[in-house]
Amino acid sequence: MVSYTLAKVEVAHLLHANLEKIARIDSDAPGVDLRALLQVMGGVLTETAFFFEEPDETLRATFTKISALLGCDAYDGPLPPYVDFHPQEIDRFTERGRELARLAMEDWADCEFAFHDMLVTLAHHMIASWEDEGIPRAESFRLLIEYATRCMSYEIAAQELCDVLIDKKIARDGWTLGDCLGGLAGAAGWRLAKYNLLQKRVEKDTLQQHLLTLEDVMPVMTREAARMGVPSGADWRFGLAANDCPPNPPFELLNGVEPYALLFFSALPMTCLREQAVACAKAAGRMVAVAAAGDDPEIAPVIAKPLALAAMQETYRIFWSGF
Repeated sequence: MVSYTLAKVEVAHLLHANLEKIARIDSDAPGVDLRALLQVMGGVLTETAFFFEEPDETLRATFTKISALLGCDAYDGPLPPYVDFHPQEIDRFTERGRELARLAMEDWADCEFAFHDMLVTLAHHMIASWEDEGIPRAESFRLLIEYATRCMSYEIAAQELCDVLIDKKIARDGWTLGDCLGGLAGAAGWRLAKYNLLQKRVEKDTLQQHLLTLEDVMPVMTREAARMGVPSGADWRFGLAANDCPPNPPFELLNGVEPYALLFFSALPMTCLREQAVACAKAAGRMVAVAAAGDDPEIAPVIAKPLALAAMQETYRIFWSGF
């Protein structure tokens, strides 16, 4: 029994060490990007919440417990300009945290509640220790809540958008999986173009720091597909049209997806277009996995991957050009 307890303590130490390792500014520098660390920790807490029947309620209870240990509520005032919530970065780091949680949980499988309590204690110790470096605990706690909440929102969005298209468009309207992944990828490209066009109109001086590019959003889709079992590789761009070819976006598929996407994002709610673009890209990656993962896929990965990428790219190109 003692050795088992010590093994669990060792897992907690390794988890903390891996949190800092992922969030290091670079491999040669001793510093840690605290925003990245909080994003990874947000992913750990979110994945742990999914171990329970009501993950949203579990996450709220987690915040309540951390607040009690910290002796404060989360900061509720305006955050400084440098704290910009880049959704593609939040997705990247929180997914690393979710992976860490799954690995660590293997040694705590006998008691999810004890694992959850360990994470609450770990989050408290990290946030409290940063006050010695001049970082108020209330502000760190606020960022942790923001990152974890967004992580859960992106996961729920990916799952729900895929489910509704399978239920409504495939089962009822005769769509194929290829239609669904093309529509979701197109929805991501459309939202990305619309977001950038709005930013171009209102923020000319600081435009570049707020714009998202296809190269920012496409990895969200490719990483999600790889996580769900699609073979990774360089064949995402296989057979794509050259840049000088006229855009050929899947308008019909996009129009089929939009009513469900709009309804879902208003109910969540998720009002920011760049967050919606990342959520749609994540859903598209998951739909690629539904179509192309496994030993006997419905669509070969070498076809499904460029099909999704082309839909996102072509839709973005035609809307960004002001069509």
